[in-house]
Amino acid sequence: MKKNTDEHVKDPSGANENDTMKKPEGADAGAQTQQAAEAAVGEVPGGTTESGTDEAEKSAAAGVDPDSRLKELEKQNADLQDQYLRKAADFDNYRKRMIREKQEAIDYANTGLLLDLVQVLDDFDRAINAGGSTGEQDGGAAFSDGVSMIRKQLGSLLETKYGLEYFPSKDTGFDPNIHEAIGTVPDPSVKEPTVAEEYLKGYKLKGRVIRAAKVMVKMPQDVAAE
Repeated sequence: MKKNTDEHVKDPSGANENDTMKKPEGADAGAQTQQAAEAAVGEVPGGTTESGTDEAEKSAAAGVDPDSRLKELEKQNADLQDQYLRKAADFDNYRKRMIREKQEAIDYANTGLLLDLVQVLDDFDRAINAGGSTGEQDGGAAFSDGVSMIRKQLGSLLETKYGLEYFPSKDTGFDPNIHEAIGTVPDPSVKEPTVAEEYLKGYKLKGRVIRAAKVMVKMPQDVAAE
């Protein structure tokens, strides 16, 4: 009996039609692996890519030495650091100066007031001297003692609370920074200018002279002759 013509003919290789039509297992993964390999062709060991190599070649072609460039950048960094340190030091000095000036403004804010009160002290001194010279017969001594007590209280208040300080000048060396000479007298017994008499007391406010003492100065004989 003749075989049915519709019967499938076997492939000589032993693979049927279904086998030839079926795709190999893992074909998609192989294709992706091949694409990744092609993308990585330009990579070289050490992480350097073709683009990095091109940049290095361009730098070399432009005549830029990497060592020279590194030294230049290090010098720029040192210069910037030096500028920063200088600016920081300048700012610190400015801050300290502002603090000092502010404190001085506070310390010497009462200078004008104290100068006015110093004149009152001068008047007390004159009253004390005048009362002592009148004698006891007309009560001058009692008046002098009362004025002297008031003067002492006021002077103590200004000294302890406000920092006013009287500096004695008689028989001390003449100092133009704290003394104002109103006259000179020759004196062979002195070797340097010396205060002979104090006509107006000098005062300091927290170490700073706010009124120079008016004095008469004894001058050495040879200096006076000149």
